Amino acid sequence: MSADQYTAVFLNDQPLAQAQTSDLTKVEGNWYFKDSALLDRARFTESGTHTTCPWKGVASYYDYAADDGTVVKDIAWFYPQPKAGAEAVAGRVAFYVGKVPGLRVGVPSV
Repeated sequence: MSADQYTAVFLNDQPLAQAQTSDLTKVEGNWYFKDSALLDRARFTESGTHTTCPWKGVASYYDYAADDGTVVKDIAWFYPQPKAGAEAVAGRVAFYVGKVPGLRVGVPSV
């Protein structure tokens, strides 16, 4: 994998996060982007939703404010304090690709 390859997550055609592919972490089939890879951080707000993974810990979720004013509920999740053994997801965000209509992972245009 070339160091200059990039991967992005899109909502329809709007890029939400982008990073060098080598900077991503894949866990259980989900790409985790560094929090700093979110492109318009102000559009993401914590939703108040929490779930628990037996080995990663308690996940928190983000809602996303789209261009048209709609809010996409729980579009992404993160682990504020991952359990021991799940440090790979610390400071990272994963997106609900396949569960949120129009959300996809792809290669950004240059």
